[in-house]
Amino acid sequence: MKPTSSLQDTFCRRLKQARLAKGLSQKGLGIAAGIEEFSASARINRYELGVHKPDLLTLQLLAQVLEVPAAYFLAEDDRLAAMILAFPAGLNSGAP
Repeated sequence: MKPTSSLQDTFCRRLKQARLAKGLSQKGLGIAAGIEEFSASARINRYELGVHKPDLLTLQLLAQVLEVPAAYFLAEDDRLAAMILAFPAGLNSGAP
């Protein structure tokens, strides 16, 4: 399996897991992330299935709605992803 398809599969799996953990429907997540209501469900479905890939701005908006760092979706290792989720958000601000 190619690394890109593995990363894509990981993104798809984590997006769905994060959405379900928040109790959001595909349509609800899409609308909250600024996707037009009539296409919100289909777009999130296609992201979760790996048919389409979100651009970076959309990835950031999805992460904000789901209250996870965008890096969580892209971490290649599940242990690293867990560490990213556990990292306190305030420490990431760059403030001294």
